[in-house]
This record gives sequence, structure tokens and C-alpha cells, in this order.
Amino acid sequence: MLSANLSAVFYLISGILFILALRGLSSPDTSRQGNYFGIAGMIIAIVVTFLSIGNFSNSLIYVIIFLLIGGAIGAFIAFKIPMTAMPELVAGFHSLVGLAAVFVAIAAFLNPEAFNLGIIGNIKLASLIEMSIGAAVGAITFSGSIIAFLKLRGIMSGSPITFSGQHFLNLLLGVSIFILIFFLCKTQSENIFWTVIAVSFLVGVLLIIPIGGADMPVVISMLNSYSGWAAAGIGFTLENTALIITGALVGSSGAILSYIMCRAMNRSFASVILGGFGADNSSDDLKAKKDKKPVKSGNAEDAAFLMKNASSVIIVPGYGMAVAQAQHALREMVDKLKKNDIKVTYAIHPVAGRMPGHMNVLLAEAKVPYDIVYEMDEVNDDFDNVDVSIIIGANDIVNPSALEDPNSPIAGMPVLECWKGKTTVVLKRGMATGYAGVQNPLFFKDNTKMLFGDAKKTMDEVLGNLQSA
Repeated sequence: MLSANLSAVFYLISGILFILALRGLSSPDTSRQGNYFGIAGMIIAIVVTFLSIGNFSNSLIYVIIFLLIGGAIGAFIAFKIPMTAMPELVAGFHSLVGLAAVFVAIAAFLNPEAFNLGIIGNIKLASLIEMSIGAAVGAITFSGSIIAFLKLRGIMSGSPITFSGQHFLNLLLGVSIFILIFFLCKTQSENIFWTVIAVSFLVGVLLIIPIGGADMPVVISMLNSYSGWAAAGIGFTLENTALIITGALVGSSGAILSYIMCRAMNRSFASVILGGFGADNSSDDLKAKKDKKPVKSGNAEDAAFLMKNASSVIIVPGYGMAVAQAQHALREMVDKLKKNDIKVTYAIHPVAGRMPGHMNVLLAEAKVPYDIVYEMDEVNDDFDNVDVSIIIGANDIVNPSALEDPNSPIAGMPVLECWKGKTTVVLKRGMATGYAGVQNPLFFKDNTKMLFGDAKKTMDEVLGNLQSA
């Protein structure tokens, strides 16, 4: 059995490794190293936890068995899950973190002696507050993540679900959680404890159902933050340094990422929580113009001709590229263009896809050189001089309504201004609106050519025309 002091030292080392992991993940060049640091930190934390127990009873054997089962399931999912399903997978994993926090809080409340927190009916006040908050945040994370998973999976509609008095109800329930925790600390009533958890589960559902699809990147990072704070709260209850450090890292990084996502959409965090995109409130005049004006459609041969005769090309990937798994065909096309001395760059919007960094990971998977991948702020000015912009499955992030229509739901949202180039080629299955439910006037502009069909199939056809030239 490890002494408390020695365990604290190893937990501190584990925490440092987690910090190094987070630092490594901030850059594609060091991301692999960052993952190794994170794995090492987690191994140390798990081993030290087991060695600190000291009493290897039969129950501990069951814990190890369940740990191995969970690890095997996680490894299987990691190997089998496609990148297109990564957003809902992350949401699903967040729900498990929240549920774990709830279970630990329940165990600590029902058997405080096992955790050195006192006895039933006389739990230390600080510990009771910590486990109550951890359980509440964990329950909100669990139910909210389940709703996010259902929306991302398409099982539940991605449109906002709202009703009269919704905001007042959310406020009332939020205040009631704090009141219940106050009375829990005074009475240590088991019924109040269960009520806190039940109300928190309900709050999680009510917080996420009014959030529309366009806000999902923010939701993912927000739930990530919640799961971290839940873990940190339970860490204080258990007096576990590694859990506190890890939870705080996840919570703070998720909060920062949520802020970045909101800024990229020109939206406040409160506006995302209180309701999301979903309804197309574009002006009637703009809608009338779109209805009367036909789109210009083309084929793979037209797109290949445009790119062959261009000196510069900017590619804007979106979720449609992820769905079609077109990133590999796209990379081959780019390689062909670069051999012909055509300058090619990728433009990545912060909320492209359905989770932060989704497009970057897909491009890295296709071994796209990171030195030609640029963020929105770095590349937006280049559209003025580009010959051809290729939009692959993107919609909301290239919508001029954000800048041109003050009545649009996405008004003020920073977008990639691809329409400023000489020619814009849009690869899309049809004329449906994007995840925000907002019509895109880009498709109707004079310098836009639409290529309808599956993105991967179209990319293969374009590549074939380029190679035959």
C-alpha cells in the first residue's frame, strides 16, 4: 500500500503529464506526443489509485474486471468508429463522464465512512457541498449529452425545441437546485439528495433541446467543460489530486473553447444556452430574389477546366465532405493541382463540421500538409484575388447572409467570404439549407457554379478529368 504522501507525489506527476498532454494537443505537430503524455498520466493515476487502496478484497477483483471490460469496449469503439460519427461519439462519452460523477457522489453519500467523509447523517459540510455540486453538474452533463447525441445522430430533430415559459422554467429549476443543496447541507436528507439529482437530470434536457444544429460545436465544447467541472467537484470530495487537476483542465479548456466557438459565430454564450438557430428569418425580399433566380449547375468536367486554368485555388471543406469521406480524393486532386504549379490552400472555419477541429482532423487523416491549411482569419483576405474557390459540403460557414442580411438568424456571424473570388464551385447533394436552417444566397450568385451529387464521387470524377488532360 502506498503512503498518502507518496500517492500525492505520483498524482502530481500524473497531473503534470495531463498538462503536457493538453499543451501537445494544441498543435498538429505535437499532438501525437501529447496523446502519449495523456496515456502515461492516466496509467500512473490508475495504478496509484489501486495501490493506495491496500485491501485487495474480492470486490476489488470485480472492479478490475469491469475496468478491463470498459477498456476493451473503448478500444473497440476507437478502432471502429468512423470520423463522421466522432461528434456524437464525443457527446456520448461526455454523458458517461457525467454519469460516473453522479455514481461516485451517490456512493459517497450512502457510504461516507468508506471515503473518510464522516457517517450517514453527519457528513462533513465541505464534502457534502462538493459531492452535491459534482452530482448536479454530472447529472446535467449526462442528460444534456444524451440529447446532443440524439440530435447529432439524427434520432431527434436538430431544430430548436421551444415552448412558452421555457427560459423562466430553466431559471426556476436552476435556482431550486441551489436551494435544495442548501437544505441538504442542513438536514442531510436522502430524499433531498435524490431530488437534487432528479432536477439536475431535467435541467440537462431542458438546456439542450432549444439549441439548434448550427450551435452544436458550442454545445460539444460546453458539455466537455461541464464534464470536467463535475470530475473536479468529485475530486475534491475524494481528496484526489489527479482528479481535481484533470477536471479543472478539462473544465477550463472546454470553457475557453466554447468562448472561441461563440466568438466565431458572433454569438454570446448566453444566447446559445437560451436558444439556437433553426428558423430561416431571412428577409422576404431576399427570399423572393432567390425563388426567381435559377442556379448555374455544371459537371466535373467544368470544374476540372476551371481549376486547370487557375493560378490559385482555395478549398473550403464542410460536414458534407466528412459524410462522403471525400478527404482522400480531395487530397489526390490537390496533389495533381500542385504538380501543375497551381497554388492550393485550405480554408477552415472554426465551426466547420459538428465539433471543434473536426475538419482539421479529417484533413490530417488524409495526410494533407498542415502548412497549406489556414484558419478563417488567415485566409479571408485571399478570396479577393483567388481564381477558384471550391466549397465541399459547406453551407452556413460560407453564407453571405451573415454579412448582407441584418434580418438573418446568422447576421454578424464571421464567414468565409468565398464569393469574392472570380469563380465559386459548390459541391452539394441538393439545394437544402444547412444545419442552421438558413437559405444561402451564395448558390444563386452569378459567379457560382453548382455541382450536385456525392462529394467523393464528384471529386473522383474531377480528378479523372484532371488526369486525362
